[in-house]
Amino acid sequence: MTEATTANRSPGSLLQLMLRSGIGAPLLLMSVLAMVVLPLPPVALDILFTFNIALSVLVVMAVVNVSRPLDFAIFPTVLLLATLLRLALNVASTRVVLLHGHEGSHAAGKVIEAFGEFVVGGNYAVGIIVFAILTIINFVVVTKGAGRISEVSARFTLDAMPGKQMAIDADLNAGLISQDEARARRIEVRSEADFYGSMDGASKFVRGDATAGILVLLVNVIGGLAIGTLSHGLPFGEAARVYTLLTIGDGLVAQIPALLLSTSVAIIVTRMSRAQDLGSEVRAQLFTQPRALAVVGVLLGVMGLIPGMPNAAFLLFAAAFGGAAWWLRRRSEAAAAQPAAAAPAPVERAEPTELSWDDVQPADQIALAVGYRLVPLVDRNNGGELLARIRGVRRKLSQELGFLVQTVHIRDNLELAPNAYRISLGGAAVADGVVYPDRELAINPGRVFGKPQGIETRDPAFGMEAIWIEPGKREHAQTLGYTVVDASTVIATHISHVIQTHAHELLGYEEVQQLLNNLAKTAPRMVEDLVPKTVSLGVVVRVLQGLLAERVSIRNLRTVIETLAEHAPRTQDPQVLQSQARIALGRQIVQEIVGGNGELPVVTLEPELETLLQNSLTGAGGGSLEPGLAERLQGRLADSTRRQESLGEPAVLMVAPALRATLARFTRASVPGLHVLAWNEIPDNRRIRLAAAVGR
Repeated sequence: MTEATTANRSPGSLLQLMLRSGIGAPLLLMSVLAMVVLPLPPVALDILFTFNIALSVLVVMAVVNVSRPLDFAIFPTVLLLATLLRLALNVASTRVVLLHGHEGSHAAGKVIEAFGEFVVGGNYAVGIIVFAILTIINFVVVTKGAGRISEVSARFTLDAMPGKQMAIDADLNAGLISQDEARARRIEVRSEADFYGSMDGASKFVRGDATAGILVLLVNVIGGLAIGTLSHGLPFGEAARVYTLLTIGDGLVAQIPALLLSTSVAIIVTRMSRAQDLGSEVRAQLFTQPRALAVVGVLLGVMGLIPGMPNAAFLLFAAAFGGAAWWLRRRSEAAAAQPAAAAPAPVERAEPTELSWDDVQPADQIALAVGYRLVPLVDRNNGGELLARIRGVRRKLSQELGFLVQTVHIRDNLELAPNAYRISLGGAAVADGVVYPDRELAINPGRVFGKPQGIETRDPAFGMEAIWIEPGKREHAQTLGYTVVDASTVIATHISHVIQTHAHELLGYEEVQQLLNNLAKTAPRMVEDLVPKTVSLGVVVRVLQGLLAERVSIRNLRTVIETLAEHAPRTQDPQVLQSQARIALGRQIVQEIVGGNGELPVVTLEPELETLLQNSLTGAGGGSLEPGLAERLQGRLADSTRRQESLGEPAVLMVAPALRATLARFTRASVPGLHVLAWNEIPDNRRIRLAAAVGR
């Protein structure tokens, strides 16, 4: 059975087996080296030259048909292998030409003979001119331009990487994409940078190959003349004719695939990074403008009427372009003349009814009011993406915060400016902003290399410097280091920031009761013994609200409830219970601040200042700070926070447990980036590194 199976294997299955086993590439390299060292018969040269031409055509077709450059990420490696194959064939054919060229033009194989005799008509002077023209086109025009584009694309792609990475992080934080989608997009950004960097290097191979073709031609001609006249006694004219024709044929056989590969390099580096079909894009962008086609038709018609010109050719193309312009114009007019959708029938006005309690609507928990120019962002029928973005924000924040974020009610408001919006909580406005739906916001993340043209502003959510730019300048802004987002993302990110900041206001009795009901499905006895036997629902609500106000997620509700069950019999003070819950959640709190890093950089208070604060806040003086001391403390904590953020590290203030709650409330609004931790909230497995000490 095994022998029969082996005997019936096809060449294709053997090739697949070689590729799977990983020996295909080493065998190819060894074959290339063998062609350089071992002499090849003319038949083998014919087969290999034909394969080289077929491979070049195949690469060109693959480049034209891919949707985007990254779909052909192996192209730089293919380009290198094809270049090595062509150079090895040049060496092998040179050996054959110099050894057996005196035998006639057939000595180097049929392919070289055909290109030397048929393509250039057997005239070596014509062959030299044709080869020179092809080399100039390849070396000066195609290869040089492709190399320059590869270099610029690689540099711009690398410069744009930070901006693209921050755009992915912004979409992830706004809930627009999942972790898996963000990971895939980061991989794609890195792959794009690697691809254009590899293309920058691979283009140097193509340029060197073109230079090598010229040198090989000169060496073959001079060497052939010397060998033919001195070694084989051929007349100078005969030696020049034979060896030059063979050399020209050899050069053309190698130069045509080289030109094809150079063209494929130029095509792939000039493609845009987004997915597109080359043929469809050319047709859509070049041949769908009636005015341009009409102008071309008129110019060709005028030239066709000039005596002495090829009138038939010019008039034929003038008629073709004019007919295409007329047909496109008629089609656009027919599309514009289509009747609009029938208007809905007028609704009869109902008789006014008596008012009832149903007419008294409570204030929306979360509301978004938009100006009339922003209404299309909400309309799904017109491609509005704001609803989907807000839904993604709610889903992400519900998972992070630990409770279901209520629906965001969206309404238009004619009292607002056309491009303005307002975010309200419980009927009170808490944030507003202005966006331009026909533009995109380029946000300065802190390190950029220029400034695109547009409307200068600030990011509504975080106050960062930003510019509203035209959509066509998106890629240019990203290459300068900007993070570019659309108007829907700006509003969704602002809503996300508002919800995170005011999460404690969105958690009420109903939400906590629902959380307890869900927890009771897995731990019914614990929930029944706690509420309402040990502690009231109101105390649980205040504890959870306090945790959310200090940016602590309550998704680990079981630990919080267990802590309350343990300490509630001794105290009903929500502040004390909240402090105990923070100690139990210490590992989660520190992980949310520093992630997986085992080292925690902290800022501390000098002993003298800490003692003064403890006496001021816990003594008989009413628990207040002297205004001058409070102002100095606030300024120094803000300076330490900015210094830590500039180093790329979180700002954490570690204090005594008795001071933590008061200092957390004191710095919540004045120093928003500062995390205040008590020393007993830090897990034992975390290393602490003193970053700074704040004094009086």
